[in-house]
Amino acid sequence: QVQLVESGGGSVQAGGSLRLSCAASGLTFSHYAMGWFRQAPGKEREFVAAIAVSGGYTNYADSVKGRFTVSRDNAKNTVYLQMNSLKPEDAANYYCAADLEGTGSSSRNYDFWGQGTQVTVSS
Repeated sequence: QVQLVESGGGSVQAGGSLRLSCAASGLTFSHYAMGWFRQAPGKEREFVAAIAVSGGYTNYADSVKGRFTVSRDNAKNTVYLQMNSLKPEDAANYYCAADLEGTGSSSRNYDFWGQGTQVTVSS
């Protein structure tokens, strides 16, 4: 079965950095666009970033542009989210997701989801 397993979350001070990873198995990774979403307590899940199958196209939420970078390694079946200049408002549970169709920002388009990794940012 398809598995997406996130890692790399943790606690960091504002201004710090974290690198999230998402390892995929049970699917042809290079056929799927990959996305990152986040959900804070009491809030709806929101789009963070997405990357096309080849890595040649990326899409970011305005709130993270210039601070976060999404990348992928198809040989390792892994997608990454480099998060720099973290702010307290970035604190959330971060999820990766796979989409056979494209790099959209709607969570409804994504076919498979991981369980999430927690990011805490202290001020």
